[in-house]
Amino acid sequence: MKFHPFSWFRPYFWLCVLMAGFFLVGCNTQPEDDSSQPRIQSHFSKIERPNSSKPDFDSKTPFRLESRPRIVAFGDSLTAGKGVSFAEAYPAQLQRRLDELGYRYEVINAGVSGETTAGGIRRLDWILNLQPQIVILELGANDGLRGVPITHIYRILEAIIQRLQKNQITIILAGMDLPRNYGETYVTEFRAIYPRLAQKYGIPLIPFLLQDVAGRSHLNQEDGIHPTAEGYQIVVDNVMAILEPMLKHASLSSNQRAILF
Repeated sequence: MKFHPFSWFRPYFWLCVLMAGFFLVGCNTQPEDDSSQPRIQSHFSKIERPNSSKPDFDSKTPFRLESRPRIVAFGDSLTAGKGVSFAEAYPAQLQRRLDELGYRYEVINAGVSGETTAGGIRRLDWILNLQPQIVILELGANDGLRGVPITHIYRILEAIIQRLQKNQITIILAGMDLPRNYGETYVTEFRAIYPRLAQKYGIPLIPFLLQDVAGRSHLNQEDGIHPTAEGYQIVVDNVMAILEPMLKHASLSSNQRAILF
């Protein structure tokens, strides 16, 4: 058998090549696209959290962003502000409106694009960990667009409401609607989910979150579904029509208690 003078070097050579390959792959690895992550932002802070039923912070430690009582906008892309900046989405515009009017509340955008009621209930523990005083609940539209059975949508929204009320959280329920091409029966039954739940649980109801926005091309993006920044200004009007009387009542009650003591 012929002996090659450099045969002893071959295993080490291939080992070096393999290690160099691993090094190059590691250097070229790009971060995962986080476009599906919740767009969570307060007026003062921006926090990114994964779409998970388990928060990635210690759930035993209260999660505090600021000392103001907290309003959490809990919903899908209409809350997250798909297609517009954080500053243009309705929760940020709502924060500015409240600040201008002198209401000392912190608004947190807890919207997730594509969120369904099933996804919402999975991250409910995380929402509760934010310790909100008020939750603006805007879910169900994506279920409806997928043709999910009405009873299923109703049951999950009801479970979310029950859990929030069990934790003494005030809820504002945002009513939603569907395009007529989903069939008159389905659309009518879907629309009725929200007033039924509001009446059953004594919840303030925004009859239709996109009132005076839906169907108006100049107030919507090219997809015809998501509002523009101007459209979200009207959404804030719709929210404030329900929210402001509650805040005035809370402020009056607080002042009365202060006088008594």
